[in-house]
Amino acid sequence: MLDCTYRVQVPHIKGQLARVMGAVSDGDGLIGDVVTISTSREHSIREITVEVRDQDQAAEIAALLGELDGVRVLWHQDRAMLRHEGGKLTVEPIHPIHTVQEMRDVYTPGVARVCTAIAQQPHLASRYTMISRSVAICTNGTRVLGLGNIGPVASMPVMEGKAVFYQQFAGISAIPILIDATDVDTFVETVIRIAPTFGAIHLEDISTPECFEIERRLIRALLQPVMHDDVHGTAVVGLAATIVACRQAGVELRTATVGQLGLGAAGFGIASLIVEAGARRVIAFDPQEESHQRARESGIDVTDMQTVMREADVLIAATGKAGLIDPAMVRPGQVILALTNPDPEISPDLARDAGAAFAADGRSVNNVLGYPGIFRGALAAGARLISLEMKLAAAHAIANLAGADDLVPDPLDQKVHDAVARAVREAAERGGVSRPEIATVAI
Repeated sequence: MLDCTYRVQVPHIKGQLARVMGAVSDGDGLIGDVVTISTSREHSIREITVEVRDQDQAAEIAALLGELDGVRVLWHQDRAMLRHEGGKLTVEPIHPIHTVQEMRDVYTPGVARVCTAIAQQPHLASRYTMISRSVAICTNGTRVLGLGNIGPVASMPVMEGKAVFYQQFAGISAIPILIDATDVDTFVETVIRIAPTFGAIHLEDISTPECFEIERRLIRALLQPVMHDDVHGTAVVGLAATIVACRQAGVELRTATVGQLGLGAAGFGIASLIVEAGARRVIAFDPQEESHQRARESGIDVTDMQTVMREADVLIAATGKAGLIDPAMVRPGQVILALTNPDPEISPDLARDAGAAFAADGRSVNNVLGYPGIFRGALAAGARLISLEMKLAAAHAIANLAGADDLVPDPLDQKVHDAVARAVREAAERGGVSRPEIATVAI
């Protein structure tokens, strides 16, 4: 599915917009936003966003609109492509320079005094530079969304998108770093060499199992926090969703058996964090044997899919395989979170019809709820790593803000990100991983 925007010129008389909407409906399009661009005595120009299956259907609707008397389709285009023209990021100064004195302050000769101060006391860099308010988003593009290995350059729109949310929700400058290397040694060495520029390292869209080794080695080598968002950011939001789902279904997580289908980056992250959250038992299935030992080392029992479906009180699926779960497999009273997007392992309606006490898909389980606040809290504390306690605190902060009928709170709600940041900072301070001398980001 894609959202296509049509810019349409319509005669400015009664009933004309209804004709346009009727034509869209005749083309089996689902109408979204309607924005008025301009009006005059003769005509109006509007942009109408329509959800369509593909570009062929988009062209068919354009043709139907063009057949209407007096209606002109000025253009139509994939809305996502429109939003990406020119990229999504710029770098701008905090204080624009307007006078010669300001130039002397921020550049020569004034800047030399700041450089000297930092050379003598390196921790002052957190106060006098952007380092403590910046994150590197590092990827090699080997596992991008559901697209697979498309390479670092093609992954840039994802990295830019991540950076947009860092700025909007956490006030952090995040810079995409595209690393043209698929081997672990080169990737790790590259990140280590650029790491002094940044207050934290966000790893993104790296294939398994390499992502686990890369993260492990970077955590060991660097003083600033490192987190692979596909593993831990997804796990935090996944745990939050599980807490809320159990609450709504009347299931106690500490006495429940949790089943995990799929032990890739996301599935392993969710299952291992649920172990740490205190679930009575976590069992999992994945056909890839290379994932089994890693799971067992994290306290996850690996078994077959039939056993998981039969014994799980709470079932979480992150397999990438739409329709994997037959309704006949659902055990009455189960909590089911089928998280594969865009098409889940089983639709919530089918799961509920089969007897699930609670069922949801992955449309709302977005790691945007997690990583901006997690890194903001880590930077605020001057944390040297992102600890288990910090991740658990983030998950509970998200779960506590979910509405009565919601699986997770609105990811566009600033209060959620502020709450996550506070919870993470406090957990870092309690856990002894904070460094007050470099903690400068306000919460």
